[in-house]
Amino acid sequence: MLPTRWHRLAALAVGVTLAHLWLIGEILPDRLGEGAVETRPRRIEVAFVRELQPVAPPPVVAPPPRPRPRAVSPAPPPEPAASAATAPEIGTADGATAATAEDAAETVAQPVTDTPAETVTEVVEAAVEPAVAASAAAFEWPPSTRLSYRLTGHYRGPVEGQAQVEWLRAGARYQVFMDLSIGPAFAPLMRRRAASEGEITPEGLHPRRYDEETRIVLRDPRRLVIVMDEDRVHLPGGSVLPRPPGLQDSASQFVQLTWLFTTQPALLQQGVAIDLPLALPRRVQTWTYDVLEEQILYTPAGAVPAWHVKPRREPGVGGDLTAEVWVAPSLQYLPVRMLIRQDAENHLDLQLERLPLQAERGR
Repeated sequence: MLPTRWHRLAALAVGVTLAHLWLIGEILPDRLGEGAVETRPRRIEVAFVRELQPVAPPPVVAPPPRPRPRAVSPAPPPEPAASAATAPEIGTADGATAATAEDAAETVAQPVTDTPAETVTEVVEAAVEPAVAASAAAFEWPPSTRLSYRLTGHYRGPVEGQAQVEWLRAGARYQVFMDLSIGPAFAPLMRRRAASEGEITPEGLHPRRYDEETRIVLRDPRRLVIVMDEDRVHLPGGSVLPRPPGLQDSASQFVQLTWLFTTQPALLQQGVAIDLPLALPRRVQTWTYDVLEEQILYTPAGAVPAWHVKPRREPGVGGDLTAEVWVAPSLQYLPVRMLIRQDAENHLDLQLERLPLQAERGR
């Protein structure tokens, strides 16, 4: 009896383990295609030496006030013999014809709200654009940073694990590594690693290559590579597509958002939409991210205000996973939470486990 009972328990344990592995493969399947993997770029060597402490971000500079219409000095009154139809006209500085004296008087008395909306928009944009350009030029990229997350989620039951994101830089070269695993850290049941590499430019990140590898116990590793030339994108399936300006990949997009929010903090307000062209394994497509409400997240640093940024796309459409992020201005606009969705029910939730670690400035 005892051997039979032991065999039954062993068979049950094996069955449960295999079922769990199957579920893991379902929640993060290899939706990203397969391809021959070349030798990966060498990893940038970095030593993380200090914790990033929360600091109040600089105040958001309000846009310049709406310009008031320029006052026009009325012309001398017409000669008595002159009729209204032949009333003299007011000359502008360049000799162009302006309004009559009566029109000029009305212009002086006209309230600001009567200024054409198109004119106001053009003037405001002309005033804001140089400020944004100056902010981007003065922006100092954060030093190499490591973020550690606790992973929880659901797929026909709870799943747990850990995740890590590293931003590495050496001069004008950058790397982003995302490492996600389900199960115990010493023997994960599933592990997915993604890496982005490219250059740092005045317009943000310029990815050159995206690598991804998925390992599941009892299965062969699955790998893919996306190569991004100056004007073309080479997808894993062999397709070659034009490269749009501002292109990002699945890993670099989160750092690019950090750059955008740091250089243009006015973007972090409810109702703002941000377009990001993405190099995905089966397509190159522009995704729109909506800035939602500011929320309080509880982290090892205490209560941290963070803005919820969500893609305007239903999860699972076209086989793509979606990722919502919560960025914290007090922690250099880094993501303190990421929510990866397969569909309305199945998801992985990554929440910051400890304060980020950073290298010395300039590394």
